[in-house]
Amino acid sequence: MTNIFVLTGAGISAESGLGTFRDTDGAWARFDPMRLATPEGFAADPVLVHDFYNHRRRDARAAAPNPAHAALARLEAGLAARGGRLFLCTQNIDDLHERAGSRHVVHMHGALLKARCTACVTDTVWHEDLTVETPCPHCGHSGEMRPDVVWFGEMPHHLEAIDEALAEADLFVAIGTSGAVYPAAGYVAQARAFGIPTLALTLEAADNAGLFEATRLGRASETVPAFVEEVLNGA
Repeated sequence: MTNIFVLTGAGISAESGLGTFRDTDGAWARFDPMRLATPEGFAADPVLVHDFYNHRRRDARAAAPNPAHAALARLEAGLAARGGRLFLCTQNIDDLHERAGSRHVVHMHGALLKARCTACVTDTVWHEDLTVETPCPHCGHSGEMRPDVVWFGEMPHHLEAIDEALAEADLFVAIGTSGAVYPAAGYVAQARAFGIPTLALTLEAADNAGLFEATRLGRASETVPAFVEEVLNGA
């Protein structure tokens, strides 16, 4: 396999201590996503939304990559060495892939460690807390900074690049995804339509499990390194 498209979800970061969203004990079972993850919720109570994402940003900075993240970094380097390509698309907004060594990561739902100014529409790398008083480092406006994450009702990022990479893939692999969030949940069907083999590496069956040709159940820290070794060793 020369070109592999990997889609990762919250399950790959769960073993690093970062909570999931759609599990029975996930964030959206405990918090109202309409208040915390929509443009309307932010407009109604920006202090509440900033507090929620400030806590998540601190948690992400304190977390460490796990063996699954490290394995995908090895896969990227190994495929590149033989003239291939790993297209790593993640629904996660943490930076654990990058800190594990992955060089090219497409964050379709945005990045927690970036902030965006709604006044000048400029993105900024941001590791600290945000408040309604935070001025934009580019235009100086206060009260316009928000987490650079994709909220409900907003368009995911990099969709054109994702579609192009999927059409060129020799294998589609989904890791730790719920199979419930679109358009990401539809990529397996898209891959099947292109005649691309599909594989799910997941702790438990996702909502779209029936669309995958093959599934391996287990912890990402175990299934992902095993899969990567198979690929790199030509198994």
